[in-house]
Amino acid sequence: MNRIPGVWRSLGRLEYDAALAEQMAQRDALLKEQDETQTVFAVEHPSTITIGKAGTFAHVVAPRPFLEQKGFTIREVDRGGDVTYHGPGQWVLYPVLHLSPWENDVSRYVRMLEETVIRALAEVGIRGERSEGYPGVWVQDRKICAIGASVKRRMNGEFVTAHGLALNVTTDLSHFDTIIPCGITDRGVTSVAAELGQEVPFFEWEDRLRRSFADVFHMDF
Repeated sequence: MNRIPGVWRSLGRLEYDAALAEQMAQRDALLKEQDETQTVFAVEHPSTITIGKAGTFAHVVAPRPFLEQKGFTIREVDRGGDVTYHGPGQWVLYPVLHLSPWENDVSRYVRMLEETVIRALAEVGIRGERSEGYPGVWVQDRKICAIGASVKRRMNGEFVTAHGLALNVTTDLSHFDTIIPCGITDRGVTSVAAELGQEVPFFEWEDRLRRSFADVFHMDF
């Protein structure tokens, strides 16, 4: 497979709404076939709870006044999945891709997102795994990376992706107590720092994810 040219856009720490506007503008350009650029946005958000199409406000268990006092934002979004948390210490990737180079296969695309994280974790000795029926990447029964994708079709039937993955690197895991993550009550969450039991250089993980993504998707950024 030939290498696919792409653009990696580092947004730094950015409010959820501003990052959403960036990726939606790029998605719309692809859907209208005004642009062919394969783009991956990398961002760290302030504390934000997002509720996917399969989600419910009932899975936000902290009182709204408490969340507002703590500076949390709550948004309903058009990705798959239930409720998840974004916040400091978590790298979020939003790949905005048209999928013809990957056989226009959405299931394959999601598996490739998981593989990107699994390979990145393996570099530091963490064994990330898939769990049947539970999208994302797990360390035993603890979720370390959430995945929630959105796809829309171009006129020619080709899928265009949005939203993506969220990897807990140095995330304050107590913030997940405000929700029932992904609606799952009998499993936990974890982070790279928690698994390694030591301080972790957060910004190095953007580079690690970029290299891993390029490897899995055969892309040159």
